[in-house]
Order: sequence, then structure tokens, then C-alpha cells
Amino acid sequence: MDRTSQWVSSPDIPADLLIRIADDVFPLHKAVMVPKCCYIRKAVAAARGGATATVDLDLSALPGAADAFDKVARYCYGANFELSVRNAAALLCAAAFLDMHPTDGGLARRVEEFLAKVGLRTLPGAVAVLRSCEGLLPAAEEIGVVQRSADAIALRICNEVLFPTRSPPEWWTAELAALSPASFHKVITALRCRRAEPEVLVAAATAYAELLLAEVLAADGHAADHSGMHRALVESVVAVLPSTDDAPLPAAFLCHLLHVAITIGASAKTCHDLELRVAAVLDQATAGDLLTVALDGAGERVQNVDAVRRIITAFVERDSAASSGGGANGRNRRASLSGAGALQGGGGAMQTVAKTVDEVAAEIATEESLPISKFVGLAGAVPKEARATHDCLYRAVDIYLKAHPALEEMEREKVCSVMDPLKLSYQGRLHASQNNRLPLQAVLSALYYDRLKLRSGDEGGGGWDAYGNGVMRSSAAGSARKQAKEEASLARENEALRSELARMRAYVSGMQQQSKGSSSSRGKKGSWLRTLSRLNPFKAGIWGKDTSGIVDGKTDAMNSVKSKRRRFSIS
Repeated sequence: MDRTSQWVSSPDIPADLLIRIADDVFPLHKAVMVPKCCYIRKAVAAARGGATATVDLDLSALPGAADAFDKVARYCYGANFELSVRNAAALLCAAAFLDMHPTDGGLARRVEEFLAKVGLRTLPGAVAVLRSCEGLLPAAEEIGVVQRSADAIALRICNEVLFPTRSPPEWWTAELAALSPASFHKVITALRCRRAEPEVLVAAATAYAELLLAEVLAADGHAADHSGMHRALVESVVAVLPSTDDAPLPAAFLCHLLHVAITIGASAKTCHDLELRVAAVLDQATAGDLLTVALDGAGERVQNVDAVRRIITAFVERDSAASSGGGANGRNRRASLSGAGALQGGGGAMQTVAKTVDEVAAEIATEESLPISKFVGLAGAVPKEARATHDCLYRAVDIYLKAHPALEEMEREKVCSVMDPLKLSYQGRLHASQNNRLPLQAVLSALYYDRLKLRSGDEGGGGWDAYGNGVMRSSAAGSARKQAKEEASLARENEALRSELARMRAYVSGMQQQSKGSSSSRGKKGSWLRTLSRLNPFKAGIWGKDTSGIVDGKTDAMNSVKSKRRRFSIS
């Protein structure tokens, strides 16, 4: 298609230079183009047929294609053409490709002046210039216009943050949505070079991702016909997000983005990157944020428990690596193993995460199809010593056992293995001792611990607080309650002894009937009766002196027995 009929100054002179760019044809004159374009001069000189022959050149590789060359030809012919932020970068690239560098600067100098005075002076203009460079790579990078545009955008953003010119103050974040992920990454790099505040990077990244992925986030990955395009877009956006060290992004935003990435089937690298980003800010996440990751695309069933477990594991590893540097941290770890570390400083983030994990475990425990391994893996991802008490974890375990009543004893013990019954509060142990859903071992552990603490409190004059720590108590009501429990325990022991005594009496009575009429049997019976008499704890004279056993002439032996009794008697 002829693109020159409207502005060629001498249409009557036959064209001797044909420039072809794709489907467009430019019939031009060598006398006009050769003096200003070194590339064309060399091509004409290398052509065959002499000076009067028509030269046919294919410039399909020209940056900016036919539109850019149209303005280059207009410039060479002295015609008017429009110079704007949308075509300035293309003209620079075309001028560099055609080697247009006359002594006066030519077209390149004219475009450079426009960029310096107009194009890059405002944020929208700089964004438009950088966006126009996206179709000119790598030529635009080679001449430096990409870097200049990104630096100009970063400068305008920093100025806008310090001295807002519009309302709302973060209006500039919407301007960045016009950029591709690669161009946005260059802007983020330029902001980092200018040492912009983390808040600026966070605002830019979150606004850019939300605006660019608005359709994807709204669809939550349900648009199957666009899943491939959405997948590529999500992967490219995640790849250019600022690093966690520079600007930790909000946990809610990252969890939502991870949920979308999992739903649309993004690459494992993208999902792993998002999991590590969530782990870095997990102490700021809520149970609802983690549930967003755990649920399926429809938000109805628990499907991605493994992703949540990996996030928690990554957070625990980061926390362990951060706390293993010095001796003080080592002391804190030893204190935590003894049950006091979670109550001291330095473990606030871990305690917060542990509470959040317990809430998530309680929420997903109602899922009937949730295997024991996944529940245990999630609830047990946080170390037991990170929790001050295990009441919240016990609640999650109880909900799971209630939602899965068909579990066997071994399976229930596996579910309960994630909690420590000894770290339950008094109210928690009281509830656990009466909970028939728990395995017998867990109930016995709670009861034994209560009895052990009760005896320790009576012997040492102290008591125990709700976290299992020893404290001194002077409450009369507490002492009376302990005494009543001790008396009840002694009564149960006495009843057990009475039952044993009755069984022994029945046994002796049977032996007596079988050996009736035999003197040796009578002697044996007397010996059994004496033994039974000594074992009877309710006999009044059990601790007194007893000489009734002397019945024959074996004086020495009985005297030795009597002496032994007098030696240990209480009189």
C-alpha cells in the first residue's frame, strides 16, 4: 500500500527507492533519503544497476514498523508529523536503526528534546513512554530509553509521595496498571535504587497486582476458557513482586493470590514462591486468610491443607533459624522446652501463629473427608512448646473426634498425639476427664497430673495456676477443695482394701473347710489366721504388742518373733 502520495513534495518525479515494510510500500527518492540515512546510503551503494536504477529495500526489521518509518520519511522530506509520548521511543529506535546522525543532530536530537521537556516530565507521560517501549525490545533497551523512562517514573512517584498533588494521595498506583509485568519490575528496581520506603513498594505492588489481575481474582480461577492466559498472567506478576526483605506484602493479599494460583494450576515455582512470601508474614495472617488457601475454588470444601502445612513449616524454620544465633536465644529455647519459654519474650510471633493454626485446625476439623494424617500434620506443624496452653488445640481435637465418631482407639490416640494433656488448664483437664470421646490414655494422663499436683500442693503448701506453674495460694476455699479431694481418694483406697480383705477371708474359709479334722491342718489354719490378722488394717490392735501367737514349746523362736514385734511397735 502506497503511504507517500499525500506528503511527497515532488510526485511528478519518478520514485527510484522503494522501501517495503510488511505489506506497506514507500515509493521514495534516493536524493532525499540517502543524505539523512546512513543505512539507506550503504544499501544503495551496494545495490546493482547503477545510480539511475531503482533500489528496492526491505526494512521489515525496523523498530516501530511502518508507522515509525512514515514519520522518519516525513522528517526527511520536511513534512509535518506528530511527535507524542506514544511514538517518541519508536522514533528514537528507528533513527538509531537507520543511523540518522547528521551534524545538526537530526531526528534523534529533536525527539530527545521532546522527552526531556515534555514526555518524561509527568508521571502519566513517563508511563506512556515506558509502555510504548514494550513493543520495541531489545532496541529500546540498547539506546537506554527504557531505563530513562523507569527512572523518571520512580522519581515522579517519590515526589508524589512526599508532596501529593492529587487526591487521593495514592492515585499514582492506578497509573502503573498500564504497564506489563516486565516494565513494572523495572519500575520497582528503580524505586529500590532510589531507596524508596517499603510502604511505597507495598502500595505499588498490591495496587498493580489487584488492578492487573482484577478479572482473575474476581473469577477465582473459574473461567476455564481463559485459564491459560490467566495462568501466564499470574506467574508473570508473581515473578516481579518486590522481595520479602524489601517490602513484605499484606498476608491477606498473598493468601488470596496463592489461592488463585493453586486454583488455576500455576507452576510449582510460582506457588512455592507465594508460600514462602506468606510464611514470612504469617504472624500477621488471620485464620480466615489461611482458610482461603485451604479451601477449594468454590470455597466449600477443604482441599489444600498441604499448602497451609508447608507455609507453617516454612515459618517455623525461619523462626528457628532467626533464634539460633546467640546464647540468649539458646536459653530461651531451653526454657521453652521446660514449659516456660512460650511465656517469655521472643516468642510472640510463634504464639500468635500457634493460636491462628489452632483456629484453622478447629475450622477444618468438621470436614468429614479430612484424613487423620492431614489434620495431625497441620495441627502438629507448630512445636508443642510454642503454646502457653493447649486448650485451643484440645478444642480442635475434640471437634475432629466429634465429627469422626467411627474412629478406633488407636486412631483417636493418633489424633490426640498433637496435644499435651499436661498443658491443659484446670478447666480443660476437668472437661477432658469427663470426655468419653478421648482415648483412655489421654484421660488418665489428665487425671494423674491433677492428682500429682494436688499432692505436691498439700506437701509443699503451694498450688498450681491455670498453666501448670507452681504458685503459693492462701485461699481457704482452695485448701478445703483439696482436702475434700484427698479424703475422697483415701475413701476409694479403703474401699479397695476392704474388697481385698473380703476375698482373703473367703479363701481362708474355703481352706478351713477342706482341712477340717486334721491337726496339721488346724496348725496351718492358725498360721493363716494369724497372717490374716496382721494384714487387717482395720483391727484395733494392729500396731500393738501381740503375744497370742505363742501356742507350743518353741520358746526361742517365738521369743525372737516377740522381740522383733516389740522393736517396731508403737506404744
